[in-house]
Amino acid sequence: MEQLWSLLTDTTLLDIPLARWLMAGLTLFATVVAQRVIISSLKKIARKITAHTKTMLDDVLFTAAEQPASKLILVLGILLTVHVLQPPAESFPIIGFIDQAGRILTIVIGVWFLWRMIEGLGAYFTARAKQSDSSLDDQLVPFIAKTLRIFLIMTAVLVIAQNMGYSISGLLASLGIGGIAVAMAARDTIANIFGSIMLLIDRPFRVGDWIKTSEFEGVVEEIGFRSTRIRTFARTLVNVPNSKLANMVIDNIDARSERRIKMRIGLTYGTTPAQMNAAIEGIENILCNHPGVDQSYKLVKFDEFEDSSLSIFLYYFSSSKVWADYLQVRQEVNMEIMALLQELELDFAFPTRTLHIEKEALT
Repeated sequence: MEQLWSLLTDTTLLDIPLARWLMAGLTLFATVVAQRVIISSLKKIARKITAHTKTMLDDVLFTAAEQPASKLILVLGILLTVHVLQPPAESFPIIGFIDQAGRILTIVIGVWFLWRMIEGLGAYFTARAKQSDSSLDDQLVPFIAKTLRIFLIMTAVLVIAQNMGYSISGLLASLGIGGIAVAMAARDTIANIFGSIMLLIDRPFRVGDWIKTSEFEGVVEEIGFRSTRIRTFARTLVNVPNSKLANMVIDNIDARSERRIKMRIGLTYGTTPAQMNAAIEGIENILCNHPGVDQSYKLVKFDEFEDSSLSIFLYYFSSSKVWADYLQVRQEVNMEIMALLQELELDFAFPTRTLHIEKEALT
């Protein structure tokens, strides 16, 4: 045994004793075994824990940690293997490089884990948001997820740069010196970001709403960091900067609970008072009995003696705000009014003019 140990310690390969080669190989082998055992054990523990909890947050955590944990064990095992091997600095000056690479890889793995966490939490809260009555969280969750990803990448770049030997304080100082110029150049972008935040907080509309402004009209397709996309009824796509949209007067057509119907019916001057009363009562009955008419408020009044007609004013609302349903209600009510007036033998008036010709007396 002593002879074998003496052989392993005295015999070298690339200036490294065989004993250290053997220990390094065993360390690497143990790393691979430990990686599989630990990951398998974590999966079993995760299944037991998630089976006894109602929330999905622990599922998101274990799913996000599985692959990064596996790679982290492998990186740490390789670092340990190199330190066990201890290659001579004169022949292989790689210990410092390997340590630095290991630190950077550890940071990258940590960023990867946090990135997967953000994606998992984003999907989880997006599903929760769809179950709520509020539309704010539907738009706020993707916005926050994008912000967190950007912040994560910026932080990772700074930390990696520091580990590579760059002066972060100097970099931040240089950024501070150039901050004014950058802010001036990016003031429109910053204004648009704040505009998008105000749109999400004030909620003048949400994705899918039909909105109308003094400049355009259409359906909201997407609320982004910089701009909002509006699909017009001519099927064109309008990109409006959020800073501009936040200061616009916006008429949200879909925010109403019902649609208004306002119209006039003109009858001829040959209509008698009794016929006018019958027509008004009949139209009121039509509106009261129609299932598509909102019963909270409606008006049927004889209000004008116009030049060519006796005008009946109708003012009511359809129960549905859907465009097709609204048109269907309006059509059915109009058809019933036509049948009523035909039954009462009343005629619709149209513009007429009576010309009186006075014949001069013959002298």
